[in-house]
Amino acid sequence: MILAFAALVLISGGGRARAQQASQQLYVVTYIDVFPQFAAATSAALKQFAADSLKDAGAVRFEVYKDVERTNHFSVVEVWRDRAAYEAHLQQAHSKQFREKIQPGMGSPFDERLYNLVP
Repeated sequence: MILAFAALVLISGGGRARAQQASQQLYVVTYIDVFPQFAAATSAALKQFAADSLKDAGAVRFEVYKDVERTNHFSVVEVWRDRAAYEAHLQQAHSKQFREKIQPGMGSPFDERLYNLVP
């Protein structure tokens, strides 16, 4: 009985630590709309941006999605260790270059939303 209780404490303790770590993570969802003639170039730029961003310190996950029907609409889902890692990512040369590169084709401003897990 005591052994089972000790195992339960170890399991729940690790879960609490993971939950606390996850609650510090920053989730970023960005919607990018470009004019249709810029869709292919934007898609290529997004693929490169994702590859470069995953090399940044604190990057946990980086995914790019293209709308099925409106192929000039993209969604980017990012997970960062914390807000500081995300802020550092924004200052990287590849982040600035990406935004500059796709700016001429933008149909609307970046729609960027930041989230944390609810504890």
